[in-house]
Amino acid sequence: MLHLMTETAQTDPTLPPTELLRSQFPGLRANEAALDGAAGTQVPQVVIDAVTDALSSAMANTHGVFAASQRTDRVVREARLALADLLGGDPDGVILGPNMTTLTFHLADTLARGWGPGDEVVVTSLDHDANIRPWVLAAERAGATVRVAEVDPATGELPTEAVASVLSARTRLVAVTAASNLIGTKPDIPAITARAHQAGALTYVDGVHATAHGPVDLNSLGADFYACSSYKFCGPHTGCVIASPDLLGRLHPAKLLPSPTNVPDRFERGTPAFELLAGVSAAVDWLAGLAGTSGSRRERLRGSFLAIEARTQMLLRHLLDGLATIETVELVGSPRRRASTVAFTVRGSHPQQVAERLASRGVSVWHGDNYATELVRRLGHDETGGVVRASIVLYNTQAEIDRLLEAVAEL
Repeated sequence: MLHLMTETAQTDPTLPPTELLRSQFPGLRANEAALDGAAGTQVPQVVIDAVTDALSSAMANTHGVFAASQRTDRVVREARLALADLLGGDPDGVILGPNMTTLTFHLADTLARGWGPGDEVVVTSLDHDANIRPWVLAAERAGATVRVAEVDPATGELPTEAVASVLSARTRLVAVTAASNLIGTKPDIPAITARAHQAGALTYVDGVHATAHGPVDLNSLGADFYACSSYKFCGPHTGCVIASPDLLGRLHPAKLLPSPTNVPDRFERGTPAFELLAGVSAAVDWLAGLAGTSGSRRERLRGSFLAIEARTQMLLRHLLDGLATIETVELVGSPRRRASTVAFTVRGSHPQQVAERLASRGVSVWHGDNYATELVRRLGHDETGGVVRASIVLYNTQAEIDRLLEAVAEL
């Protein structure tokens, strides 16, 4: 595990030197700029080792009386504890699954059992479709009405009042993202969840993009459900939803007859990838050790993510400033608070052409709608191929951003 300790106490936590940090990631290449982290980060060697060790060990399905099964039980429990420390929740409220989308469909089906005609569900045009379509489809089956809180197309902001204006006494759930995966917008989630709770609604917060970019605290956010995916914060391809065990205890998902009845196990369909859960714990532990701070794992994680946020926001400013000097570039969205993610277009070039040109220069970016289908429509780019998206994560460098800027300027 990577630690950076100093002989004197520091006022603010800091990350290791970039080259030392990057040396932990075998997937990174010196001649490539991996500015695609919003679609999934690279993983450090300790995560790879943890998954390899799990696969090399005798493991079995859970809840058996023999050693291999009990070893798996420990892996699962450790993953719940790690995610609870990361997010500031109760490990007994951590639902594990293959990805956020699958889990959200499952939770939507479960919650919709209590909906009917006249009930309302609120989604937003800022969100990834994984936090829209499951709720829309579940509402349709229940006969409930879907209301949409619209983004301000001029700025890419989602004002709290945009959500509040579509709430009513019949609102049963508000689904909203903590950070846009396309343009980085970070809405005022505590204000939005407070208004939703005043209306008597539950809140489902998509934290897939937000979790990698700063400290997360469920109590401060006011989220009844918070969903995220570990492959966005240097872990393997798994997902989770966290909620209070009391809330989960009041819900009864569809499940196989012999499947566990306790919380949170009854929400987990099928046999999970146990070896990947070992990687989840390793990723959280690795993140907790990044800034060399002391205290509990939860406290150390907060220090690391404050340091990550400081570095990525500095790089974000460099990227925004650089793109602003290129006359053919149009930045898409200008939110006041944003994760280190930027969308743009280049005049005269289709987004796919831009991405292909950048790829030929060793710069990895995404193009299209990036599953933020409603947002791209709202911003007016749905018929022109979407946008180009560059995303900055903890291992990116200014040199990588300069490489992107030089390639775009040459288009």
